[in-house]
Amino acid sequence: MFQRTVFNEDHEMFRDQVRRFVATEIVPNHAQWEKEGRVSRDAWLKAGESGLLCAAIPEEYGGVGADFLFSMVVMEELARVGAMGPGFSLHSDIVAPYLLHYGAESVKSEWLPRMARGEVIGAIAMTEPGAGSDVQGIKTTAVRDGDDYVINGQKVFITNGGNCDLLVLACKTDPTLGAKGISLIVVPADTPGFRKGNQLLEKIGWKAQDTAELFFDDCRVPATNLLGEEGRGFYYLMEQLPQERLLQCVRSVANLEGALEWTIEHVTGRKAFGKTIADFQNTRFKLAEIKAEATMLRVFVDKCLEMHIAGDLDAVDAAMGKMLTSEMLCNRLDDLLQLHGGYGYMWEYAIARAWADARVGRIAGGTGEIMREIIGRSVLGGQK
Repeated sequence: MFQRTVFNEDHEMFRDQVRRFVATEIVPNHAQWEKEGRVSRDAWLKAGESGLLCAAIPEEYGGVGADFLFSMVVMEELARVGAMGPGFSLHSDIVAPYLLHYGAESVKSEWLPRMARGEVIGAIAMTEPGAGSDVQGIKTTAVRDGDDYVINGQKVFITNGGNCDLLVLACKTDPTLGAKGISLIVVPADTPGFRKGNQLLEKIGWKAQDTAELFFDDCRVPATNLLGEEGRGFYYLMEQLPQERLLQCVRSVANLEGALEWTIEHVTGRKAFGKTIADFQNTRFKLAEIKAEATMLRVFVDKCLEMHIAGDLDAVDAAMGKMLTSEMLCNRLDDLLQLHGGYGYMWEYAIARAWADARVGRIAGGTGEIMREIIGRSVLGGQK
């Protein structure tokens, strides 16, 4: 039987802690958060107190100073129970690293400790109404005015957007230069000229996730909030995208494994025509296929994790992983929902929520079509 080797004993001890936290603080409240459209700030504070946020951030900036795999334990345990509301991973493993790698000392010392404690919630704002996977097409501008940048524009589909206290904003500091005119700027949510949409966006799934539109009207921030160098934002985004896509791989596989467990419990307990659903050959064959595919994906994603830790995961590897895991999750959740019969269509059942939640994985972080383009270019090399 396949045994995972990417995590060590310390990771597994931490997993026990995270699993208890998820069972006591997340699962009992998630349905209410779905009705409200957002996760409570109290849950964020408790997650920070328990060491679930910014685990890979150095201790000098308030983190645990652990390795990246500790963050992946948190993601796996949330995905395994289908808790897609808490945007802990985006906060800890996407937003915080931008501040850590590219931020001025003043930015890091001011924001990272508060993010680690859950007092400040982070988001990243790239997508616009006219620019999704095509990041170069963004229109939001940041014009230098003395010691400040003046920001104007709009963002949409922003994860953690409703709760966020801090944004990493992708904008054009020189609209004439295309990708070379993109910069990243830290924007506190209490900055005059910044506002959130009046209502959270209503989505097919991820209903507990506070996804929002954001608006910037002569929003003025200090030039010291620039991350890295002006005009290097697109490069920074591309540098961090493999990790972002790897996160989606990890989430997808853990979610599929969890959904398989829920389905096994259902089919072994429910009867039809005088026997359990599990007694039908079609059920056993379908579960066998899904178990084999989930194991195959698990081996591949664990290898990607190992490569990422070693600094060897590239954009093509990450694109292959995201494409395969997101699409296979959607396909196989459909099969698992079918085995639940009518119950699978009821929102109170985890499989129904997982089925709805999974669909965004083929869009967010780069669509499946963009993943194919990245992979296809590598396959053809210089031929096209």
